[in-house]
Amino acid sequence: MPSPPPVPPRHVEDIDWLAWQPVDLATLLFVRDGGRVLLIEKKRGLGQGLVNAPGGRLEPGETPRQAALREVEEELRVRPREAVWAGRHRFQFCDGYSMDVHVYQSRGADGVAEETPEAIPLWVDEEAIPYARMWADDALWIPLLLRGVRFDGRYVFDGARMLDHRVEALATADADLDIGVRRPETPQRDAP
Repeated sequence: MPSPPPVPPRHVEDIDWLAWQPVDLATLLFVRDGGRVLLIEKKRGLGQGLVNAPGGRLEPGETPRQAALREVEEELRVRPREAVWAGRHRFQFCDGYSMDVHVYQSRGADGVAEETPEAIPLWVDEEAIPYARMWADDALWIPLLLRGVRFDGRYVFDGARMLDHRVEALATADADLDIGVRRPETPQRDAP
């Protein structure tokens, strides 16, 4: 008799986070300037129609910091002045998808944000973040980011619905936790 399919995790404590391996490595980067933050309305992909920070998946050989800077340029045509590590998220979805996301912030960007096929730019006041139009977890950790508190979040989602979460503020002594993280190079195949 075949064994039943595994039961998807419903709670953060159901997951062995030390053994957990994400399907994708990704980033978010919050550009802040004069009490405003540059967000996007996603036009495609995971979270389409929601408001978020610009970001995306790492390319082969890329570090999270490199990916964060590249994604902002691709999605909004502006160049962040820096990428300062702010926190990390580990998302587990009930359908088996998972993502490890490093979050960065920058004090300003060079250029004027413009709409692209991926995103519509939205400058919003830091006191008026549109949480009702965002992923459910954002209201838990964005206030920490805005206060300069580094964080570590773990979440379980069923589609767009958050089932469980743990968000911890990190001590200031915690190092830049993205150092050494890199998406592996894609192996090259010999030509026939």
